[in-house]
Amino acid sequence: MHTIYTAPKRAKAQPFLSPNKLALAISLAMASAWAEPITQLELSNVAVTGNPLGVSSDAMVLPVSILSGRELSLNREATLGETLNNLPGVAASSFGPNASRPVIRGLDAERVRIMQNGVGILDASSLSFDHAVAIDPLVIEQIDVVRGPAALLYGGSAVGGVVNAIDHRIPTEPVNGIIGRTEARVGGPDNQRNAAAVVDVGNGQFAIHADAYKRKTDDLNIPGFAVSNRKNQADGTAQENNGKLINSSASSDGGALGASLTFDNGYVGSSYSGFNSNYGTVAEEAVRIDMKSQRLDIASEFRDLNTVISRIKMRYAHTDYQHQEIEDGEIGTTFTNKGSQASLELGHAKFGDLEGVLGMQFQNSRFAANGDEAFVPNVHTKSHAVYLYEEMPLKALGLDQLKLSLGGRAEHTTLHASAWDAKDKPAQAADFTAYSYALGGLYSIDSHWSVASNLSHNERAPSYFELYADGAHIATNQYEVGNPNFKKERSNGVDAQIRWKDAKNSFSIGAYYTRFNRFLGLLDTGRTRGTDGSINPPADANGFVDGTDGEESILPEAQFTAFAASFKGLEAEGKFNLANYWDLSLRGDYVRASNLDNNAALPRITPLRLGAGLNYQKNALGARLNVTQAFKQNRTAENELPTAGYTDVSAMATYKLPSKLNVELFAKANNLLNQEIREHTSFLKDLSPAGERSVLIGLRADF
Repeated sequence: MHTIYTAPKRAKAQPFLSPNKLALAISLAMASAWAEPITQLELSNVAVTGNPLGVSSDAMVLPVSILSGRELSLNREATLGETLNNLPGVAASSFGPNASRPVIRGLDAERVRIMQNGVGILDASSLSFDHAVAIDPLVIEQIDVVRGPAALLYGGSAVGGVVNAIDHRIPTEPVNGIIGRTEARVGGPDNQRNAAAVVDVGNGQFAIHADAYKRKTDDLNIPGFAVSNRKNQADGTAQENNGKLINSSASSDGGALGASLTFDNGYVGSSYSGFNSNYGTVAEEAVRIDMKSQRLDIASEFRDLNTVISRIKMRYAHTDYQHQEIEDGEIGTTFTNKGSQASLELGHAKFGDLEGVLGMQFQNSRFAANGDEAFVPNVHTKSHAVYLYEEMPLKALGLDQLKLSLGGRAEHTTLHASAWDAKDKPAQAADFTAYSYALGGLYSIDSHWSVASNLSHNERAPSYFELYADGAHIATNQYEVGNPNFKKERSNGVDAQIRWKDAKNSFSIGAYYTRFNRFLGLLDTGRTRGTDGSINPPADANGFVDGTDGEESILPEAQFTAFAASFKGLEAEGKFNLANYWDLSLRGDYVRASNLDNNAALPRITPLRLGAGLNYQKNALGARLNVTQAFKQNRTAENELPTAGYTDVSAMATYKLPSKLNVELFAKANNLLNQEIREHTSFLKDLSPAGERSVLIGLRADF
């Protein structure tokens, strides 16, 4: 029996270890490295997400992008969404410079599964776009992005795709001596000052990991007014604060300690990490979010067991998350999310050419919201899932060039919402059993060309806010209403890719189509609500509920609604070596999303984007030039304004210093044309543009 409880208000969480003290310890360890032989640990640049068999990305049926090592370091931004924004098929929700989730193929929030080391993130970022993801890219070593609904191993929330941030806080390979990296940068349109240090120390069997980071930014400098001309002309919103995005500053820090025992065929280890962030919400000039998250991870894997079970992999994470929304120094609303997630994966020995895994996953979390802007009740969510993934080259049938993959997943989810006294609502409960499956194939035409395709059926249990929301959501300027009678969201999808690779040259182009028989979307009802819940209240001359002296705002009502929808699009990417020192990269994506019940466009869909990059690298000197052309988006939902196109030009210069350590200086110039860049995927596109033309300088070192 499980008891439903309301998480109590807690004292302000303290960092598990002062980042300054941890950074000092790491610096001392780095200094000692000058006196000791250094053994470099080469971590393979292989996707660990999307295929549990550990094959290279070229041999994967699913479309996967990998960002790691130097490329990740040079492309880091303040948020996970902005770091991935230029990958094909991936955009960013861009709720100001401090809160941005990845948007994959037009899908966001609950339909994009964000993980850390293969275990889901417990925070509140999918509930509201102004809530940041509890991961800082400064300490991430690799990011895998799996696009499309065939990523069903990770749950119904992966219908859009999966983003897995890998930090190596639990060492999985033997470490001999001391290895690590440091990174620091200053400048940019927000005058950022940040630094991070990561170190691993080991004797070949026992390894200890430590990392620490600190980030600080000022209000973002912007090219013009924060409010767009379109919004000013549409509803008369005043254009103020020219050149500055008010309340967009941020300060964050964190770190981790981890350790593991490594063996010839595996490892066992654990880590403890802390994440702290305080940032302005941009949508409300007097509101800041103070966010804390502490996480315990345990992981183990053993391979080559020479039994029917050839591999065992276990992962567990316990998270204690809290954020408080503070207005004029007073705590208005407190959100907490506390719980555990775990997975156990068993790889079986080959049966002929058949190879695969059986996996089990578990999640138990308690979400609570208390305060003036709590628009959802306290909810206890539990889920249990089992999945199967198999791959088989058809060599026995004489089809050496064809490999098939098959996956299936069954997941049972229960949600218990506590009684909500503020809304006079009793306790409610719901449970769902979702089934998903996918069939894929990879056909190698020759040593250079291949074709991949996936068919999938996906079912997703509604989230707690889609079921139970009922309140004013000030960040999105809506009164949101859920539907406790929702059934499962259901979709069918197909995607296909043509791939080519020859030495340093590669190219791929793909198309996809996903049709939702039942899509759960937030639609404007045409009615208004007072923040007290009153329907179509009379308004005074200032837009407040008449007779309340400005105490009750009037907001448009938006209701979670089930309807048929389709998402279809194209993705392309190419990398070409032009000459000895010159490389060219090309990319592009397009997505079109529709409400099939009324043939209307869905909101916040990425427009057509094309990009090109030219890279020069000779010995210690490097240079880059990148151009992204985003076209205007005129296909908009009801009550949504269009956005203009933009051309984003950036440049970078790098220089590797002649030193014992691998030290590289870099300087990056952003938005060289000083354009007004407004991402159509953002709720704040008409209130919060990207930063102005700026220069950032940094240093990175590996040892």
